[in-house]
Amino acid sequence: MNRACNGIKDPVLGRTLARAVDGVFIVCAEGTVVMWNRAAERILGYSARSAVGRLSCELLSGGPEGQRLCYHGCHDAPLISTIGFRTFDVHTSTKAGKPIWLNVSAVGIASPDGHGCLTVHLLRDVTAAKRLLGVISERMPARRYGPVAHALTRREREILGMLSLGLSTKNVADRLHVSRTTVRNHVQSILAKLGVHSRLEAVAYATSNRLI
Repeated sequence: MNRACNGIKDPVLGRTLARAVDGVFIVCAEGTVVMWNRAAERILGYSARSAVGRLSCELLSGGPEGQRLCYHGCHDAPLISTIGFRTFDVHTSTKAGKPIWLNVSAVGIASPDGHGCLTVHLLRDVTAAKRLLGVISERMPARRYGPVAHALTRREREILGMLSLGLSTKNVADRLHVSRTTVRNHVQSILAKLGVHSRLEAVAYATSNRLI
């Protein structure tokens, strides 16, 4: 493992990530796992001993329904510098082979020694939420929607994805580093464009039409 694969050196931050309720793992610029907390072990079944030192794409590979999380070369420094903070869903499987949906937040940071970059991933198991949305979508009365759905902006689609996870206005605002008023304005725009009357209906429509 070269210098670019050094983990986070800040002891306070390191302890915070290790004890986090959410799953946390860190990869270096080469895509190799350099840190794996207990929550990640609980969610995916891989111990820190078996995960650290392996390529992240060996541990999590996106299925046909979800975005691919990692791949060879995906954590090269030039790419990380343009990604910044992002949130997306991944359909993968646990060590035991159980299918699972994960909501993943990823942020690229500079390596402590100044050589290369690290990517910190926070993940949550949202399998139950995905199943619930599927049931809601199937049981809601069929409606005809116009082409206005295509007018959703990238930020509106991002907020729709967060709403699908049950996040509140405050949670969304905190994640996006914007005011609650800004989030409410985006939500109202989403409802108007989709021709629906509630967040639940907007999420159901977005799920059934693969907008998120």
